Parts: sequence; C-alpha cells; structure tokens
Amino acid sequence: MAPPDPYFLPYQRRWLADRARVKIWEKSRRIGATYVQAYEDVEDCVTGAVPAVWFTSADDSAAREYIQYGQKWAGLFKVAADYLEMPLLDDKDVRVYSITFKNGARINALSSNPKGFRSKGGKAVLDEFAFHDDPDAMWKAARPCITWGFPLRILSTYNGRAGRYYRFVEDVKKGKLKWSLHSTPIQLAVAEGLADRIAGRTLTEAEREAWLAEERADTGDEETWLQEYCCVPVDEAAAFLTYEMLATVERESILAPLSEVSGGELFAGVDIGRKKDLTVIWVIQAVGPVRITRQVIVLERMPFAEQRRILFDVLSHPRMRRACIDATGLGMQLAEESQTKFGKSRVEAVTFSAKVKEDMAFGLRTTIEDRAFLIPPDHEIREDLHSVRKSTTIAGNIRFDVTASEAKGHADRFWAAALANHAAGNGGSMPTIVTAAPRGGILTASRENAPGTRAGAFLKALARRMLHR
Repeated sequence: MAPPDPYFLPYQRRWLADRARVKIWEKSRRIGATYVQAYEDVEDCVTGAVPAVWFTSADDSAAREYIQYGQKWAGLFKVAADYLEMPLLDDKDVRVYSITFKNGARINALSSNPKGFRSKGGKAVLDEFAFHDDPDAMWKAARPCITWGFPLRILSTYNGRAGRYYRFVEDVKKGKLKWSLHSTPIQLAVAEGLADRIAGRTLTEAEREAWLAEERADTGDEETWLQEYCCVPVDEAAAFLTYEMLATVERESILAPLSEVSGGELFAGVDIGRKKDLTVIWVIQAVGPVRITRQVIVLERMPFAEQRRILFDVLSHPRMRRACIDATGLGMQLAEESQTKFGKSRVEAVTFSAKVKEDMAFGLRTTIEDRAFLIPPDHEIREDLHSVRKSTTIAGNIRFDVTASEAKGHADRFWAAALANHAAGNGGSMPTIVTAAPRGGILTASRENAPGTRAGAFLKALARRMLHR
C-alpha cells in the first residue's frame, strides 16, 4: 500500500521508499521520524514481510507514543489489531507494549533495556539510539535479531561524538559500513514543508526563515541548536571553555562607556578582520586581580579607515595601559599604525603562531577558571567563547578549531578576549615578589619588571643576592 501524500513530507517518503536492509537516520528533533517509522513497521507486519518488529527508544514514554502511532496506521490499513501491555516474560521489570495483527505478526515496543532483545528475532528498530543508557549493550542484544535477513532501522539525533551512534554514522560516510544513510536537519525539513504542516497553511519563504530564526532563538544556546536540530554533533567535554565555566564569570551590568569607567587601568585586545571575519576590540579593566570586561566592540565589514578611527579612540583613553593587536595578515597595518601613534610600550603587535595561540588560549582559560575574567551574559559572546575546541595533531601539536556554526565570526571574540588578557598579564594576576632590601625597603615585581624582561631578570638576581646574605 503506497502511503498517501497528505500524511508524509518528502523526506519521510524518501525514508519509506528506501528498502535497504539497514538504514540509519541522522535527524532533527520532532520532524516525524518515529511517526513515519511506525507506518513502515505496520506495513511490514500487515504484508507479512516480517513476523515481528522489536522497537526500543530512550524511555518508556517514547515507546508508548510509537505504539499510538502504530494503532493509528493499523486503522488506516483497515486491519484488525489487538493492543496489549504486559511485563516481558524474560524479565518482569521490562514493560512491553504490543500490537498483534490477525496474521500473527506483532509489533513490540520496549524502553531502553537490552534484556528485552535477547533471544528475539525479527525486524529491529533502535529509536533515539544515541540517548540509550547503554548503546553498546543494546547493540549487542539487538543486532542478532536480524540474523535471518530481517531489516534494521537506527534513528537518532546526536548526543556528542563519543557514542556508538556517532561512530556508525561516520563509518557509513567513510564507506566502512554499507548501510543506507538519511540526513534531515531542520533546515531541510522546513524547506520540504515541516513549518507549513505545523502552521496548517502554505508559508512564504520569508515566513519559513522567520520560523527557523524563532526556533533557533528559543533553543538558548548554540550546542542545543546544532545537535538537536542541525545534525551537527558537539562534544561539550571537548569545549575549551565549557558553558559551566563561562557561567561562573558572567556578570550583569558590567559593560559601560569608557568615559564613565574610573579606577583600575584599562587593557585591550584587538582581533582584526575585514570581510569574512569580524574585527573585535575587547576592553577590560583591572581591579586588583580581577579583569572586568567593560566594552566589546564588534566591527563587521567596516572599512579600515573607520576601524582605525574607532580603535585610536579606544587607545587614546587616559587609563589605557596596554593593548595587544593581532598583527597577522590583515592586522599588520593597523598594528603598525597604532604603534607609531601610541608607542610600542603601549601597543604590542602580536603575530599569531601555533605556540602564541596556545599560550594565549590557556592564559585566558586559566584566568576564567580563577574567576578573574568577568564577561557580560551575552548570547553572541557566550557562543563565540564556547565555540573553540582544542585538538592535538598526529605530530603532537595543539590546534584550536571552531565548531560548525551559523553564528557570525570565527571565534573572533575569543581571540580578542585572549589578547586583552595577554595585555593585562597572560594567565592570571602578576605575582608579587617581596624581599628585604639593604635598607629595609621593599622590592616589588610589576608588569614592567616581570620575568622575561631585563628589569625582571635584574630584580630576580638582586632578590637572590638579598636572600643569600
């Protein structure tokens, strides 16, 4: 029986039309994947293609919903079917929900428990497989069900990069597994009528875009949007700055016009962009060991002459102590011009290399872990800082990559913040060295005589002589 068009959208019909023995679906949430899978399973039972279907999802409520879909489709096929809920004979703690058809075929829906699949045969359906309590144990129990040539279906959204579901999809994409792969991110589902179906009418393209924008805004964070809707796996454990870390340093009402800032010295970090990337000027104020973000100026597709005017206005502030400017590529000219106008003691041109990026990135993280780098609770800032992922190459070198995202910029805010932190003294407040001087005075380290500078080396040698007297 061909499924009637009013029930299914194009991506659902493609899934039904694919009769591969093993199919795997990477998908957005709530696009009707379980709904259409229930139709396929009822059809297989009614036509005698399979003697039984063994379905499992991440929890008991999902199993119940699937059975409700099955009952609906049984009515569409106009076949007699009995519904039964009972404990599994093999394990009284496992509930099974069944639809039995007149020809003896049966659909069985269970919660996520591998015991329910042991010693069973027939079609196996693993729904929201990435969210099962123990996907590895479930796979070992479910795979033998199809040994006699029955079909297998795996459907899920992503749950990071560490699980078996992620490895399955990657192996299919690389050709290691000869399974049929379907990919349906929310954008494709909307393009093929999902938002129209929800609204109950035909939408314009602008209305579909607005619907997507509202859905994305309502998710609250980029990780949820990417994994739950866009078929992009994100491993929070791999985030260089996790949401939890960022939450500890977010503070309300810390941004302010520089003209109203009083007290501690100002430091700035500037990441330069022109067309693809943003130019970001990040200004912090040092109050004791704490660095408070006072301004985050984002310049998008702005001519360099205008960027220069805004940057020079920031650098000319009487409390501006030091600024670090990205002098890699496009930034070289602005960095040189800034040094010419304000002096090299006030402006440092930073050429990015793997080692420089590593030092600055870890310096920023250390300061955040110490809760000494405060940021505003801004969505774009939070997602930009969270987007950076640390990885290690085969050669052992550390790389900093950015997660796939539709957000503007390419971690430009992250690097501007890291540059500002570097300007104030990378990786936390500068240590103070105190020792007895010949006449009872005090020798104190400052940023000008920090370790690595000539003054710092002199101070260190002098302090050593004092200690050995």
